[in-house]
Amino acid sequence: MGSTAIQIPSRLPLLLTKEGVLLPGSSMRISVESSRNFQLVKSRLLRGTSVKSTIIGVIPNTSDPDSESEDLPHLHRIGTAGIAVQIVGSNWPKPHYTLLITGLCRFQIVEVLKEKPYPVAEVEQLDRLEQYTNGIGELSELSQQFYKYAIQLVEMLDMSVPVVAKLRNLLDRLPKETLPDILASIIRTSTNEKLQILDAVGLEERFKKTIPLLVRQIEGLKLLQKTRKSKPNDEKRIVAIRPIRRNNQLLGRPLHLDVVEDDDDDGDDIVMLEKKIKNTNMPEQAMKVCIKEIKRLKKMPQSMPEFALTRNYLELMVELPWNKSTTDRLDLHAARILLDSDHYAMQKLKQRVLEYLAVRQLKNNLKGPILCFVGPPGVGKTSVGRSIAKTVGREFYRIALGGVCDQSDIRGHRRTYVGSMPGRIINGLRTVAVNNPVFLLDEVDKLGKSLQGDPAAALLEVLDPEQNHSFTDHYLNVSFDLSQVLFIATANTTATIPPALLDRMELIQVAGYIQEEKIEIAHRHLIPKQLELHGLTPQQIQIPKEATEGIISRYTREAGVRSLERKIGAICRAVAVKVAEGQHKVTNSSSTHVAAKEGKEGVPEENKSESITDTTDVALPPEMPIVIDRHALKDILGPPIYEMEVSQRLSQPGVAIGLAWTPLGGEIMFVEASRMEGEGQLTLTGQLGDVMKESAHLAISWLRSNAKKYHFTNAGGSFDLLDNTDIHLHFPAGAVTKDGPSAGVTIVTCLASLFSGHLVRSDVAMTGEITLRGLVLPVGGIKDKVLAAHRAGLKRVILPKRNEKDLDEIPANVREDLDFVTAFWLDDVLNAAFDGGFPADSKHSILNSKL
Repeated sequence: MGSTAIQIPSRLPLLLTKEGVLLPGSSMRISVESSRNFQLVKSRLLRGTSVKSTIIGVIPNTSDPDSESEDLPHLHRIGTAGIAVQIVGSNWPKPHYTLLITGLCRFQIVEVLKEKPYPVAEVEQLDRLEQYTNGIGELSELSQQFYKYAIQLVEMLDMSVPVVAKLRNLLDRLPKETLPDILASIIRTSTNEKLQILDAVGLEERFKKTIPLLVRQIEGLKLLQKTRKSKPNDEKRIVAIRPIRRNNQLLGRPLHLDVVEDDDDDGDDIVMLEKKIKNTNMPEQAMKVCIKEIKRLKKMPQSMPEFALTRNYLELMVELPWNKSTTDRLDLHAARILLDSDHYAMQKLKQRVLEYLAVRQLKNNLKGPILCFVGPPGVGKTSVGRSIAKTVGREFYRIALGGVCDQSDIRGHRRTYVGSMPGRIINGLRTVAVNNPVFLLDEVDKLGKSLQGDPAAALLEVLDPEQNHSFTDHYLNVSFDLSQVLFIATANTTATIPPALLDRMELIQVAGYIQEEKIEIAHRHLIPKQLELHGLTPQQIQIPKEATEGIISRYTREAGVRSLERKIGAICRAVAVKVAEGQHKVTNSSSTHVAAKEGKEGVPEENKSESITDTTDVALPPEMPIVIDRHALKDILGPPIYEMEVSQRLSQPGVAIGLAWTPLGGEIMFVEASRMEGEGQLTLTGQLGDVMKESAHLAISWLRSNAKKYHFTNAGGSFDLLDNTDIHLHFPAGAVTKDGPSAGVTIVTCLASLFSGHLVRSDVAMTGEITLRGLVLPVGGIKDKVLAAHRAGLKRVILPKRNEKDLDEIPANVREDLDFVTAFWLDDVLNAAFDGGFPADSKHSILNSKL
């Protein structure tokens, strides 16, 4: 059968392959991983509009196959022009392509025209199949000899196999000159032997190099047949024949068959994968699933999309750390020192970590606890998790859960979907390669819901010490033991965490810092960090503690230290400008000095004195170090943000200060009231929730019922406070939503000041809820609220009596600065909120009202 004439373009893009040698007439799968080959596929093959545009030059890469250097490696002189008949792409675990290339003919590189983004060369076609006819002389003898050995090789195979029978028929139909390349690609040969055949441009030389390889293969098969006869019960297959692809319609090329010996093919990826699976010490259930999948993989053609999916699944199963773990570093003394050096304060949190290490030291099989750090932003929750991993000696992995609204992010996708992948938990274990890391689930309170499910519900199994020993990811579909993982979750508030998920975690409150702690943190951690980031040294800038205290009190009012760090960064940038300008002036002045000394002739007489004077002025460098004082703070950061005194707000009756808790920490909250003639209406403004509105109505009812006792009268002198009187109650900062059961006592005190005309003390803040009978109920967030009062410079804090136990969490120096008054009744609140107490009618004594 004659062959179709082939004419390749004179310019070809070059594909460098490390996986073998492509010969004319054969087909080969090539995995595209390097950046050059990746660009070639995207720019040339995927955009090709004709057959010629998909013809590329395949060059064996004899240099370092893993080299990703920018320089083009040394190229082999001769390559094979091939056509891409199939392109398969995948995005997991990373973007890559797999090409099926069929060889057309040999070519020789004349000149490399360009190297980036992929090499393109001017080539010369070496062999044209139509030029070969039945040769004479030695060439004819070599051709007949080769054909005889090829027939002998095929007849040694099992002719009952349809593929073997097709191969036998093809040998009779193919031109003799095409047989050396095709048979050399079928039989077992080394890469160097295939390179020699590729370099054999002459047909006579090619026959001479291929015949010994054919004879070697025949002798090997004879030896295997003898071995099989001596061991009749041996079930090993001698030869496996795998059809790769028929490309007759596109190119007029023959069917290409790959004949390999399975029992010796250690280079086969599937065989290697099977060995890895058997060597992996995975549980029996997982091993059964892997063995079943590897059997399916062997029977599956590589062109099927499911082939890549199954192979990716098996590679993931091999890479998972089923029994790989790190040894905990159980030195309590060293752990205490490390935690103290990394983080200032946070005593309760550090103590919990040391307790875990102590128990782990006494009993080695302790399950990993589920800790949840709850606190405002910027207090160091995430960085503490990283420090814990360093303290214990474990790998650290952070999973950001903010905005996640798909349960598949946690539990993975089922493998029936296209693009399926494991969840973040399993993917994190694959990344760290150990089964006992520290997992930080960041912002667990900001999970969302969508049509794809509830990820918070998907976390229930992960974060349950009684269940996570058999966590099942949808992608794996087999259980994985998470009991040795130390899970740490972070949240700003527990209000948005579902109760079922909250019940599985051990809550550790991380409150904001007091001023003294912020100063220590700034000088231990923040200032050195910012100096390093901005290229400054302590010899160039000094920020004394007085300046740090000024930044904290007048420019930041927060629970954490993020704003403080930003302000320090702003100072460093301003100083960096001064330092850079000073160095520039010194450089210019030194060069001017040199010019004045060496080039007097070049300077006119009338300008010499002027230039020298300018030099002395410019040569003055700025004084080092630059010390930041109050005036420097004002120049750099602007006027103070929090300069207004609280006493200015309380200069009139009808104003009181309350304490509120927010996810960002505690804050002080002003409550204002006014009255005017009207019809007895109560107006509430300030974007209040239902709970706050109920507190306001409760306060009005209690004041009306106790008006005579406290001599509360309206504008007309009546004890009925709403008689011809409207009351307006306002909570400033109307853009901020305010709700929660903690403003009742503040509203009562504000209205009591309004109706009595007495001023509330300007250094008092309060918190607590009330009942209709005047009982003060406990509230939460006491530590954050007290720290907010301390930051605002207040001196007295009124708390519910039942919150007295929460004062143990307040730092000692804060307790010394503040005067705490615990109230059981509203009478106690009023007496503490006004100077000299609040006068009551003797006929209605406090004792009688309580009884």
